[in-house]
Amino acid sequence: MKRKKNKKRRIKRNFKLVLLLFIAVIAAFVIDQISENRLRDQAITIIQSYPSPEVEEYTPVIQKELDVVELGQYTAVVAAIMQQETRGKGGDPMQASESVGLPPNSIQDPERSIEIGVKHFERTVKYGNEKKVDFPTIIQAYNMGTGYIDYVAGKGGKHSEDVAKEFSALQVKKNPEKYNCGGDTNNFRSPYCYGDFTYATKVLKNIEVLTAKNHDIDFESSDKSGS
Repeated sequence: MKRKKNKKRRIKRNFKLVLLLFIAVIAAFVIDQISENRLRDQAITIIQSYPSPEVEEYTPVIQKELDVVELGQYTAVVAAIMQQETRGKGGDPMQASESVGLPPNSIQDPERSIEIGVKHFERTVKYGNEKKVDFPTIIQAYNMGTGYIDYVAGKGGKHSEDVAKEFSALQVKKNPEKYNCGGDTNNFRSPYCYGDFTYATKVLKNIEVLTAKNHDIDFESSDKSGS
C-alpha cells in the first residue's frame, strides 16, 4: 500500500515537472515571437521612414513652391510630410485634394498636388504662429486641419498624442459613421479614427532621416518656428 502511494507521488511529481517544462517551452516560444515581431516592426519603420526616390525627386519642386510663399526653410518638413502621406507615390503625393474640398486622390498631377499641399502647409504655419502653438501642432494640423490648432491653443499650446486623441474623439463623435477606421477595430487608430494621432511623431522622425541624408536641405528647427 505504501509503495502504491509512493508511486502515485512520483507520478504526480513527474507530471508536474513535465507540465512546468511544457509551460517553460511555450513561454520561451511566445517571448521569441514577441521579440521577432518587434524586430520586424522596427525594420518596417526604418524602411518606411527612409526617404523614397520619389520624395527625393520631388524635393526641388517642393523647394520651388515654398520659395514662392517665402517658406523655403521648411523644405525638409514638407518633404517629410510627403514621405508620410504617400512616399511620393501616385498623382496626389501630398494628399492635398481634401484640403480644397475634393474627394481623396481627386488631384492626379503631382506638381499640382505639391502646389496645393504647400498652400495648405502655409496656412497651418501662419495660423499656428498666430495662435502661438508649438511646431508639432502645426505638423499635426496638416493631417487634422486647422481646427486642431484652435484645440491645442486652448490646451496650453503644446501637442501630444493624448491631445490629438482627444481632438480625434470629438470629431468621431460628430460623425461616427464616417470616422470609423473602415469598420476595422484592429486598426491602430481605433477608436480615434479621425486623422492619425501619431502623425506629427512620424513626420518629425522623417525630418531627422531626411536632414541626416541631405545636409544641403534648409530646415528651420521647431524651437524657432513658433516665434
